[in-house]
Amino acid sequence: MKLRKFTNVVFILHRYIGLTVGFLVVFIGLTGSLLVFKPEIEQFIVNQKFGSVTPQEKMISINRVLETAKSAIENRPDLTFDSIRLPPKPTLPYQVQFFDATNQLTRLYIHPYTGKIMGWIESDSSIERVILKLHYGLLADRTGEIIVGISGLLLSILSLSGLFLWSGWRKFIAGFKIKWDAHPKRVNFDVHKVTGIITTVFITLTAFTGFCWNFSDLSYPVIYAATFSSELPEVTSKVIPGKSPLQLSELLEKSNTVFSNATTFSVSIPSKPDDAVYIRKKQAHETMFYGQSGVYLDRYSGKLLRVIDSHKQSLGDSIIAAFEPLHYGTFGGFTTRVFYAFVGLAPLILFVTGFIMWWYSKK
Repeated sequence: MKLRKFTNVVFILHRYIGLTVGFLVVFIGLTGSLLVFKPEIEQFIVNQKFGSVTPQEKMISINRVLETAKSAIENRPDLTFDSIRLPPKPTLPYQVQFFDATNQLTRLYIHPYTGKIMGWIESDSSIERVILKLHYGLLADRTGEIIVGISGLLLSILSLSGLFLWSGWRKFIAGFKIKWDAHPKRVNFDVHKVTGIITTVFITLTAFTGFCWNFSDLSYPVIYAATFSSELPEVTSKVIPGKSPLQLSELLEKSNTVFSNATTFSVSIPSKPDDAVYIRKKQAHETMFYGQSGVYLDRYSGKLLRVIDSHKQSLGDSIIAAFEPLHYGTFGGFTTRVFYAFVGLAPLILFVTGFIMWWYSKK
C-alpha cells in the first residue's frame, strides 16, 4: 500500500474512532483530571466532615484501633474488615475500611490520640469514591468497566494515529504553531494539532494502562509471558490450633525490620483464619501516595512470607507496578500531577476541534 493510501486509511480510522468514542473519552478524561488530586480531596472531605485533629504527644496503638473498630461493628454483621490506614499526617485520623456483601466500601474514622470514634462515611458515598467509580466503571459494575476498558484501547489507537498524522513531520516547528490571526477553520486545526502533539504520549499511557487494568485477567498473563516472568503465588498463614493470632503491633514491628526507613501506609485485616497480613509500605523513592512496597507476614508466627520491594521485582511485576505512576502522573512529583490534570482536559479540546473539522468537511 502506498504511503498516501495508508495515510488516508489512518485518517479515516482517526476521524471515526474520535467521533464514536469522543464523548465518552471526554467524560473519562474530566473525571481523571479530578482524580489526580484524589488524596487531597479525600483529606479535605475528612477535615470538613469531622474537623482537624490537634496533634498530641503520643498516638494510640493500632491494637486499640482494631478493638475500637470491632466494638463499633458488633451490630453490623454485613461489614467485613479490610484494612486499617495509618494517619499520613499528625492532623489526620486512623481510617478503618470495611466492605459489605455487595463490595461497597464503608470507612470508620478514629481519633489517633484519644481513640474516640469521629464518624463514618458510609457505602461509597464520598465524592472522591463516586468520581473514581464513574471514571473506571461508569457506576455500571463489570459492564461499565468493559466499556471504559475498550474506550481506553480505542483512545490509545486514536492517539497513535494522530501522532502519525501530525503535520509537524513535514515542518517540525510549524507543527507547534497556532496561527491565531488566520481563518477560524485554520485556527481550529492548529489548536487540535498542537494540543494533540503535546499530550499524545501521556494520553496513550493513561489510556493503555486503564485498558490493562480493566482487562487485567487478560493483560497481566500476556505481560508475564512476554517478559518471561511468573506471577507470584498466593501466600497464606499456617493456622496453629489453640493459638491466637499475634497482635497487629507485633507484626508492625516485624515489618519495620524489613523496611527500616519506609513509612507504613496500611495494615490488612484478615477475613479468614489462614489469610496472611499484608503491611503496605512507602519508601522514600516511591511517588505514589499509597506506596508500592510491603511485606506479607504469617499472622500466627510472624514469619516473613514475602517482601514486595519496588526496587527488586521481576520485569513483569515492574511493568505492572509502573502503571500507577504512569496513569496518575506521580512520577515527577507535584509538577507532573498538575500537568496530568491538564492532560485530562485534552480529550475535550480534541473532541470539540475534531468535531468542528468534521463539520467543515460535511459542509
